[in-house]
Amino acid sequence: MATLSHGEIWRAIDALAARFDMTPSAMARMAGLDPTSFNRSKRGSPEGGGHARWPSTESLAKLLEATGVNFSEFAALTEHAPPAGRPKGAPLIGLSEAGREGLFDAAGRPVGSGWDEIPAPDLGQGLFALEVTGDSLAPVYRNGDRLLVSPTVEPRRGDRVAARTHAGEVLVRELGRVTARAIELVGLGRSGDRLLSRDEVAWIARIVWVSQ
Repeated sequence: MATLSHGEIWRAIDALAARFDMTPSAMARMAGLDPTSFNRSKRGSPEGGGHARWPSTESLAKLLEATGVNFSEFAALTEHAPPAGRPKGAPLIGLSEAGREGLFDAAGRPVGSGWDEIPAPDLGQGLFALEVTGDSLAPVYRNGDRLLVSPTVEPRRGDRVAARTHAGEVLVRELGRVTARAIELVGLGRSGDRLLSRDEVAWIARIVWVSQ
C-alpha cells in the first residue's frame, strides 16, 4: 500500500476545501477543530529546512466525518491541486485581538500563529484582514466587517488606515495631518480623534478593501 507524503496530505486538504468552496480555516471550523488547524503556518516548510508538521489522525477523522468523504476519496484528492481561479487567502484576526505581541513584524506584516484565513483579492504582499467587533466604528464600519489592510501601500492624508502603537494598541481611523513629530488620526464613527507622537507609532497601513 502506497503511503502519502507530507505535501500530498496537505494538497488533499486544500483540494477538499476547494471542492466545498471554503477556506481551510472555515473547513476546520466546520469539523469542530481550531480554525488554524489547517493553516499554512501550521504545515512547516521541509523544502526550506523547517520542521514538517502533519495533521493529526484525529483531525483528519473529524474532517472526513464532517465532509462525508471517505479515505479513498480523500487519497484521490492528492493528485488534484485547488482550481487556479480560487481566491487567495489573507490572514484574519479580530480587531480586538490584534494588539497581542508576536502578530506583526516591524513593517506591519502578519507573522506567527493565531491567525485565521479568508479568501481575498490579490492586493499585494503582506495583505491581512481585521474583523471589526462591536459598534465603536459604526456606521462607517459595522460589527463583523472585515477590513483588508496593506502594509505595502503608502497611506496618504484622508485615507482610512490601521495603526499600531508600540504599546500594543491597534487603531482604525482616518489619517490626518502628519508632521515630523506627530501623526493625527481622525475618528471614525464613535471613535475619537488621536494625536500621537512619531515615537508612539509602530506602523501605519492603508485599508484597501472592506468585506461585509
